[in-house]
Amino acid sequence: VDLDTAKQELEEFIPHVRNISDSSIRKMAGRDLARFKQFKKQGIAVKFGRFSQKENNQIRKNVEEFLLITGIDSAEKLLFTSRYPEDKETINRLKAEHLFCEKLSEGIPRPWRLIYYRARKMFDPNNYKGRYTKEEKEKLKKYHALHGNDWKKISEMMSRSNLSVAMKYSEIKSAINYGPWSKEETQKLRRAVEEVIRKRMETENANSLSSSEKSHREILIDSEKLYQKLPWTEIETKVGTRYWRQCKQKWTTILTNKMTKGQQLYRGTKGLQAKINLIKRLYEMKVEDANEVNWEELSNTIGDVPKAYVQAKFYKLKVSCVPFWQKKTFSEIIDYLFEEKLPELEEKL
Repeated sequence: VDLDTAKQELEEFIPHVRNISDSSIRKMAGRDLARFKQFKKQGIAVKFGRFSQKENNQIRKNVEEFLLITGIDSAEKLLFTSRYPEDKETINRLKAEHLFCEKLSEGIPRPWRLIYYRARKMFDPNNYKGRYTKEEKEKLKKYHALHGNDWKKISEMMSRSNLSVAMKYSEIKSAINYGPWSKEETQKLRRAVEEVIRKRMETENANSLSSSEKSHREILIDSEKLYQKLPWTEIETKVGTRYWRQCKQKWTTILTNKMTKGQQLYRGTKGLQAKINLIKRLYEMKVEDANEVNWEELSNTIGDVPKAYVQAKFYKLKVSCVPFWQKKTFSEIIDYLFEEKLPELEEKL
């Protein structure tokens, strides 16, 4: 297929295709176009965004089957062939002979490149090495001073994944405070959030509202804007002494206190009732993956609270109540909470 035809045909499935480089479009025409057309016949749309548990399981199945067919003895060798120079030629020959691209993407309606990156993330043993030691943090600072943002090189030197070293460096690049928040830090956080929300509202409303409507609109900031997606890295820079995740967690706490007028929603009988409601609603939703949960709808089950508050409470619930939760799928976790934990909570209440 020539380049213009490829762009035209791919545009049906990937609207932003004309922003992609020509070499990537040629690869997509070879790896993805026929698959996308097949999925269309089955009434399945091409997906982007976070991978579901079902898709992750399909990737595992595809990789395991390919290893069985070829006799390659590990997923790491298959997906990180450059780490094994002595086997590289044999592995690449087996990948070509047994159509690695097709096998890896089987049953998953996404661009091949995204499936490949996801598989590498799932099967990279360097992704699961636990906390960084003080020595590793010092090494990371030193390697960054020498190699800048060449995360591939740094990851090889540290035997950690690219993503892991990049994220850890963003945490340690400045003096981050891990203790209780001071009044001054909390004020800085409030100001930073207010600035980004006002800036966003000014952009949205610049041409569409009269001045009287704008002054009325500002009164509605609380309900409309305060827990939408916010640019946390920008807020981190404005606060200066905290990592972006700390800022996000602190903001959720501030909002929860404001919205509940300081009541402790997760204490005593109220806490038991909130857990019971949460488990029941999650079970009723019958979803296969956490990404499919409407957390905003769930927040109304507990009270008028931000969705991040509900997500945090669910995380605590599964960690404290579900044995070996890391090895269970989302639906298995919900079933366990419903069948085993719920009767216990109801009796306690």
